[in-house]
Amino acid sequence: MYINNKNITLPEDPDTVVWKYLNLSKFLDLLMSQKLFMSRSDKFEDQYEGTFSEPTYEEIKKTAIDNPEFLQYYKSHREKVAVSSWHINEYESFAMWQIFTQNSEGLAIQSTVSRLKKALDSETQHKQYIGEVNYIDYKKEYIPFDDMFFPFLFKRKSFQYEREIRILSDVTESNIKLNEGLKINVDINQLIEKIYIHPKSENWYKNLVIQLVEQLGFDFAIEKSDLESDILI
Repeated sequence: MYINNKNITLPEDPDTVVWKYLNLSKFLDLLMSQKLFMSRSDKFEDQYEGTFSEPTYEEIKKTAIDNPEFLQYYKSHREKVAVSSWHINEYESFAMWQIFTQNSEGLAIQSTVSRLKKALDSETQHKQYIGEVNYIDYKKEYIPFDDMFFPFLFKRKSFQYEREIRILSDVTESNIKLNEGLKINVDINQLIEKIYIHPKSENWYKNLVIQLVEQLGFDFAIEKSDLESDILI
């Protein structure tokens, strides 16, 4: 379930629109299992995930002189935190289509921050937190380390285009081992407000998605992206 953490920043407007871009197989897995996959934080391509900026690391090293386990704990903690990434944007993003869908058979889930919170009520085993990612200069700027989630809510400025908001879960207390990640229960009807079909997809693909969604017992609004709609002149 969603837990509010006063240290973690969220958009002020609960109706802020968020997106997840994914392929058909991952989308069907979400619907059929009614579970949201969260990746283990150190499995992302960005090797800096869950780490600290240089100024913060230097500060931590000083603290760890008398307590060497302190630094080791931060390193190993990356294996205990799972992340689900979403994109903040009022409109769909051409760049996100390009990056996160490898062919014309991708989809985008449209939701809101408030919907994410409500969708997480179905999960009772693990706690979830939601926070907006901050983008900083890792060579110059400081990441606070007074909250264990802060390393997972800061990224380098080169990733600023992602405009990311994250669902976070820490399984340390559960004493379980994460391999690739964690699957959590979600209320699919709360999670998904609308589905957008890839702008370069064919009509048969849209019809296929509609048919599959109906067969699985859902009735989301589904429409094709208009990024490739006919020009007016």
